[in-house]
Amino acid sequence: MRIVIAEDSVLLREGLARLLADFGEDVVAMVGDAEAAKAAVAELVPDLIVLDVRMPPDHTDEGIRAALAIRRSHPDVAVLVLSQYVEQHYATELLAGDTAKVGYLLKDRVADVREFVDAVRRVAEGGTALRSRGGVAPAGPQSPP
Repeated sequence: MRIVIAEDSVLLREGLARLLADFGEDVVAMVGDAEAAKAAVAELVPDLIVLDVRMPPDHTDEGIRAALAIRRSHPDVAVLVLSQYVEQHYATELLAGDTAKVGYLLKDRVADVREFVDAVRRVAEGGTALRSRGGVAPAGPQSPP
């Protein structure tokens, strides 16, 4: 699967890329801001983008707004928001209507690497992944074992 990672923390961005590569996924771009995320999706048309909510320049909601824009402009690209924060209004908008190919996970609620990779794959395959107290709550089509 072809993945774009949009995360302003270079350590997390590089770590996610290596983790996903270790599980056989193809990270085709890594960017540090929302505008670069939208440009990477437009140019590369990946299967999935993983985005942080708060990104430069203002560190408010640039990432989630980019996720919404990507869902509108490239509906075939799966979107997984991975954040420290729950942005209730935007999360609700992201999950409104068709929830296929969408996920919203809190970084500190991901307790297992394989569980995270399974959520990435599930979202890319058309399912949904949402945060939960014990980890990732799947919805929609499940990843094959």
